[in-house]
Order: sequence, then structure tokens, then C-alpha cells
Amino acid sequence: MASETSDLEVTKPLFRERHEAAPARPRSSGEAAHQERVLTTRIGLHMPTGLSFEDWEKAGRQISGLVNASTWWLGDWLVYGKEHYTDRYQRGIKSAGLQYQTLRNYAWVSRRFEFHRRRSALSFQHHAEVASLPVPEQEIWFDRAERNNWTTKQLRNAIGAARSDGGHDERQVEAKRQLSVPHSHVRCWHQAAQQAGSELEQWMLTTLDNAAERILAELE
Repeated sequence: MASETSDLEVTKPLFRERHEAAPARPRSSGEAAHQERVLTTRIGLHMPTGLSFEDWEKAGRQISGLVNASTWWLGDWLVYGKEHYTDRYQRGIKSAGLQYQTLRNYAWVSRRFEFHRRRSALSFQHHAEVASLPVPEQEIWFDRAERNNWTTKQLRNAIGAARSDGGHDERQVEAKRQLSVPHSHVRCWHQAAQQAGSELEQWMLTTLDNAAERILAELE
């Protein structure tokens, strides 16, 4: 019978400390390794005694990078599953112990940005903030966020401020028109938006953008 492994036994070092004080007593190789490293486990982070500020700061940067990357990984993973295993991908999600609603949001953002358009200097959440915008506007806001070193909240506030000013941004004028739409259509759109894991307005903009891009590409 295979033995069970506890959460604490599954560890992965983030890095080995560079500056270690001379030990007061001899240590076994296993004990020394655990005291020299920041170790990740399934239930937490093991921090060694006497960790320097520089190494603590470095660990934070590495963890932040892993969190941001893993969000992209999960989104791309679900996109691949839906494209290749239409009848089985939900079983894979359950076996992985993941929340489908969360993954659906990740996948929606991942679909909006091909690899070559993803900005490594910006977080996944930065991309999520502009995902519903047309591609040219996404690039404009990305450039501003990078240039001004904006946080996600600052980017969101800047976009909101531009909209509240009537949409008269430096390169953008937003036109609004009232449309009369049958209730059955709206209900169908709501259902589609829910399945895509996004708000109705966001889903409508994305769907129209994709349709326009496809039609224009066919005309070229």
C-alpha cells in the first residue's frame, strides 16, 4: 500500500541563502538544508531563522512572479482543454480541484491576449482591466501603465476617469446610441455572457470586437 505524504513534506526551495552565520553546533545535512532555504509547501511558506531582509524581499518578488505567471498558466490550460477535450475538460477541472468560475475568468482574459501581446512588466490583473476594450485602446492603456508604473487600481481609476469625462480621451471619442432589442435576444445574450464568465456589457463589446476583426481580416 502506498504511504500518504503530508503537506509539510512536499517542499520546494525558492532559493538558498547567500549569507549564513557560522553554526553554533554541527547540523545534519537535512537540517542544514531546511534552515538555509525558504521552502514552499502546499499549506504555507517555511521561513528560516535569521533570514536577511534582502533575501526576504527577494522571496516576495519570486512569489509575486509565480502568482502572476500561474494565473496565465491556468487560463491557457483551460483554453487548451476546451479546444481539445470538449467532452472531458470539465472532468479534468474537477480532478485538479479547481473552481470553474474562476478558471473561466482567467480563460477569457487569456483568449483576449495572444502571447506576443502580453506585457511581462504588467500583471495579469492589469490585462484583465483592459480586456474588454478594443485592441488599439488596450495598447494605449498598456503603454500608459508601463510608462507611469501604475498599479492595477491606478489603471482602473484612469480608465474610469476617461469614461466619466465623456470618453474624450487623447485618442478616443466614444459614441453612444440607444438600441431597441427584443427581450428574447437580451435573455440569450445574458446566458451567453454568464457561460463566458463575464458581465453582459463586457461580453457584448468583446463579441462585437472579435466579429469586426474577423470580417476586416477576411476583406484584406
